Amino acid sequence: MYKEYFHLRQEPFNITPDPRFLYMTAQHQEALNHLLYGIRQRKGFICLTGEVGAGKTTLCRALLAQLGAGVHTALILNPMLTGTQLLRAVLAEFGVQMKRQDRLGCLNELNKFLLATSAAGREAVLIIDEAQDMPLETLELTRLLSNLETDSHKLLQILLVGQPELRDRLAKPSLRQLAQRIAVRYHLGTMSRDDTAHYIRHRLAVACEGAPTATNRGGDPVPTPEGSAVQFDEDAISEIHYRARGTPRLVNSLGDKALLAGYVYQTGRIDRRLVRLAAADLKEALA
Repeated sequence: MYKEYFHLRQEPFNITPDPRFLYMTAQHQEALNHLLYGIRQRKGFICLTGEVGAGKTTLCRALLAQLGAGVHTALILNPMLTGTQLLRAVLAEFGVQMKRQDRLGCLNELNKFLLATSAAGREAVLIIDEAQDMPLETLELTRLLSNLETDSHKLLQILLVGQPELRDRLAKPSLRQLAQRIAVRYHLGTMSRDDTAHYIRHRLAVACEGAPTATNRGGDPVPTPEGSAVQFDEDAISEIHYRARGTPRLVNSLGDKALLAGYVYQTGRIDRRLVRLAAADLKEALA
């Protein structure tokens, strides 16, 4: 609706992950470096945690792009599986044809695949998202998978990605053997106010694709047939950062609603008042 009014090429605050809109804060880049180090140095177990909407999934997509075609990857998005179900899902993600469906058969097939991958000079990486929801049995299985190794290195690099509750689970005595094997850990925090400002402007720039703008007599940007014209003033950015608590997903939600409010009030300048109206519509999400 507002896209045409503001002459935007795309919606800048769509919550669906889109690599074209990827903005890496210094913290996200540091987290990515930790993940790449853990995988390339074959550390075996890596753990990434962060609050809901902090950008963990976006970071994993950036990781997959950095790893490239020379690495076999398996991405598990729903970890609420039994141990055997997890093995089947991992084999399916790696594209391995299963001759047997039982646990021992799956383990044998996975071991053969990993040995062949290593012999070919390639890596195998297993990424498990929402790992805080994994049953205890399945978490324990991931520890056993880390036992698949040669005399010199681990055959499978395992990245556990989850909310802060994952750290709490790993701190329990029953999982101490697993926790001790995690060689690389990183907790992704929220964005600073400056990060939020750069994030918003970056997404607007991508959505505009460099389109020219015009101004009215008061200096405010206005929609023109030639390009996009929308601006979040400094107070609006501060309000978004405060209400979203620096969480990218909530910044997107507030940004989207604020643009809708700008369309309703027929203005290209998004100010604090419009952000507060947007926040009122998102009261439950921001609680």
